[in-house]
Amino acid sequence: MATTAQTAPDIASEISRVFELQRQHQWDVKASTAADRKDKLAKLKTAVVAHADDIVAAVRKDTRKPEGEIRVTEIMNVTNNIQLNIDGLEDWMKPTEVTPTNNPNDKGLIVYEARGVCLILGPWNFPLGLVFGPLAAAVAAGNCAIVKLTDLCPNTAKIAGEIIREVFEENEVALFEGGLDVAEALLELPFNHIFFTGSTRVGKIVMMAAAKNLASVTLELGGKSPVIIDEGANVEAIGAALAGAKQFNGGQACICPDYVFVREDEQDRLVEAFRSNVEKNLYKDGAIKKESIAQIVNKGNFERVKALFDDAVEKGATVAVGGELDESDLTIHPTMLTGVTPQMKILQEEIFAPILPVMTYDNIDQAIGYIEARDKPLALYVFSPDDANVDKVLKRTSSGGVTVNGVFSHYLENRLPFGGVNGSGMGSYHGYFGFKAFSHERAVYVHQKAA
Repeated sequence: MATTAQTAPDIASEISRVFELQRQHQWDVKASTAADRKDKLAKLKTAVVAHADDIVAAVRKDTRKPEGEIRVTEIMNVTNNIQLNIDGLEDWMKPTEVTPTNNPNDKGLIVYEARGVCLILGPWNFPLGLVFGPLAAAVAAGNCAIVKLTDLCPNTAKIAGEIIREVFEENEVALFEGGLDVAEALLELPFNHIFFTGSTRVGKIVMMAAAKNLASVTLELGGKSPVIIDEGANVEAIGAALAGAKQFNGGQACICPDYVFVREDEQDRLVEAFRSNVEKNLYKDGAIKKESIAQIVNKGNFERVKALFDDAVEKGATVAVGGELDESDLTIHPTMLTGVTPQMKILQEEIFAPILPVMTYDNIDQAIGYIEARDKPLALYVFSPDDANVDKVLKRTSSGGVTVNGVFSHYLENRLPFGGVNGSGMGSYHGYFGFKAFSHERAVYVHQKAA
């Protein structure tokens, strides 16, 4: 459902028309069988595979991501996610039986039913993957859905629209292209559930819009995800892992490490390991291979990140690695800053770029105390050979998810729920948890039949 050529009143009218079609059709979709839904998911998977090269071209045009990253995040992860829903759907749809406490001869059931008509709003950092993943869950749960990708990725939105129109009728799934006016028109409508991935600032706007219609929400947001490197951990391996994480999508991932705690006597080793990995992966003859790292998405975000960087340097931070910010093509070289302090803006705002501030500590309780005093992040990473210290970190902090002795793994495991808490989000998804996010758990009590 492409609407970019229409005027604002036309867009609002068209959105309302499709929304009403879906409201009328939702009961037929809700009543669909596992076989029906699996067939739709299979068609969606086939269409994504068939358009793989088109997806690569569109995302590269929008973001300059390396092709390998696009094929992993926007194609392979999408098709794997769809297949996970296909494989698990029959079991997920089965009602859960509960034995009543007052009369064991009666029967209690928890029935997973579709929420109804859902709105899925996507971000720009993984423009197709973070829309089609939730869409697969919505379809698996028997919902109708309207989808909108960010206007910062118009080429990706166009190919996503083509795929959706190939697979679905508009009374079940539709996609609207466009900017803020389209998003605002969508948020005026009484959707049953809204799934949003993006910034905490916009998440608050979405939640306020949902409140007007008492719509349930899943908010996948972000925050400043910390890293704690405990004494005795393999600093060289960790430095390489953090460098790789910051290179991935140019550091523009909601679960990307945002700052690091390391013991002062191990800081130099961490810096050198980070530098070595970056130079090995991204540089040739002293020059960065720009085709190997995504650009910052637009000039506004580049200027925001540069302001954070400049503020840190002006207040005394040391550029230990990198430090080149090329505005001509929005490239930021992977950078590590040492000597950062909490007064610097770079420790107060989510960075969303390949810049990694480092702080030192004497006792792990100092790092824990710093995290405790701040908003709950989407991800937390702790590297430690000491199980007691890992347990202490888990008990004394809160975050959407945690990976111990690695990065990103809690996100990549689809048998775990992925989501934030408070400022970093609300609700979770992936696999079965995505099916639940788009389902209402309906209580059904069945009295025994009369004799």
